[in-house]
Amino acid sequence: MLLIEKIRADQISAMKEKNNEKKLAISSLIDAAKKIVIDKGGDRVNIPDDIVTQVVLKELKTIKEQIDSCPADREDLLTEFKNRYAYVEAYAPKLMSKEEVIKLINDKFADVVAGKNKGLIMKSIMPELKGKADGKLINEIVEELCK
Repeated sequence: MLLIEKIRADQISAMKEKNNEKKLAISSLIDAAKKIVIDKGGDRVNIPDDIVTQVVLKELKTIKEQIDSCPADREDLLTEFKNRYAYVEAYAPKLMSKEEVIKLINDKFADVVAGKNKGLIMKSIMPELKGKADGKLINEIVEELCK
């Protein structure tokens, strides 16, 4: 079952439950994924999991920024953002831990890391880790390895 099919099923159940907040959060994911596929000239019905995952991670990052920048006295907005984050997070892939990222970098990219060229290391490992680990975490680890 494609991830987009699960998201669509959850959207239908949110509509049946009359949970408008959940429906809107899920609808935004579907719309963003469709837009990317249409721009690439693909099939907007059977959207590949990698595109959906990319959309989910981008949406999570956006919502996290909204939560961080929300004024403390706007509890209504803060609650809305946190609920939206929870709805979207359900579709996010499990990200690798710091230890797993370090192990992968040392196992697969030891020769690149030996050069201590941060740009070259990032260029080499990002295609492998994109969507599997947090970019900030990867950047911190690479910075430590370059010292």
